[in-house]
Amino acid sequence: MGSHRRPAQSGLDQSARGSTVYVLSALSAVAATAATGLTAAPAGAAPQDRPSGTRAEVDRLFEQAEQATEAFNKADERAGKLRDELADLQDSVARGQGRINTMRGALGSLAGAQYRSGGLDPALALLLSSDPDGYLDKASVLDRVTARQAGELTQLQRAQRDLSQERAEATRKLLDLEQSRKAVARHKRTVEDKLARARRLLNSLPASQREAYERASRGGGRDGIPDLSGAGVPSSGRAAAAVAAAMSAVGKPYVWGANGPSGFDCSGLMQWSYARAGVGLPRTSQAQRFAGRQVPLSEARPGDLVAYRSDASHIGMYVGNGQVIHAPYPGAPVRYDPVGMMPVSSVTRV
Repeated sequence: MGSHRRPAQSGLDQSARGSTVYVLSALSAVAATAATGLTAAPAGAAPQDRPSGTRAEVDRLFEQAEQATEAFNKADERAGKLRDELADLQDSVARGQGRINTMRGALGSLAGAQYRSGGLDPALALLLSSDPDGYLDKASVLDRVTARQAGELTQLQRAQRDLSQERAEATRKLLDLEQSRKAVARHKRTVEDKLARARRLLNSLPASQREAYERASRGGGRDGIPDLSGAGVPSSGRAAAAVAAAMSAVGKPYVWGANGPSGFDCSGLMQWSYARAGVGLPRTSQAQRFAGRQVPLSEARPGDLVAYRSDASHIGMYVGNGQVIHAPYPGAPVRYDPVGMMPVSSVTRV
């Protein structure tokens, strides 16, 4: 299943991520034996090997959970960006208010000095007015404003306008952040619901069927390292480093919404692997498919990203000899699988 997250932070994001890990851990523990054999059937599989009945329903639920996970990751990534932008705006607003306070303080000191020396000059009353624009409209006052005072007033007006705009922008960012947080929570509930339903179906199967699924999932060398001799040369040094990182993650658990290092979802694994190579990838599999140049599957080289399904809701890394490394779904650890395990929608060279 594909998904991608930012490192855990304070507030709602951290709690959501924390709950994510606990939820997946519980579901994985229950589904571990049966779920390992539930990937989509490889292209060309015999009819009797294709999922049917309960297995087909579990596969469908896993696919839907994966799609919801990608939506969760997208909303979570947006929430993180909005939170950073809002913090920057709030800092800017605070600095702007400080500048205005300093300017007003300086003008107030000048006004006090003038008052003590014989009265408040109308020009200074203009400078200290809460509505300087309206005061300026009074033409009778304009001839009393010295060039220096006019400059100070202009600076104060500009600072007030900038501060007002920044406050309005901060208010909009705050509303956007709240909407994004709601989306995160909504997609999280969807993922948990789909996985819970899959768990109940798996629990309803006889032990013999669960064992059959387990045996099927171990076919094709999935429990070990496939023969990668003559697998081809990665397209670049960074691709080679990403392949090495992905290989080092084999056996780590699938955790939806996680991007390592102790657990991964599909896009989280790709993001983490390329980060080890010094390359920043987007968080979601849908965005990762456009993170480089697309090439035909027949020209795939180690390190290329292979997106699956028409909506690119799953993604893996090609490692050569017709194999990919990916994080499949809850209960199935990061592993090797044939590149044709499900319909390929694109191959991207980063």
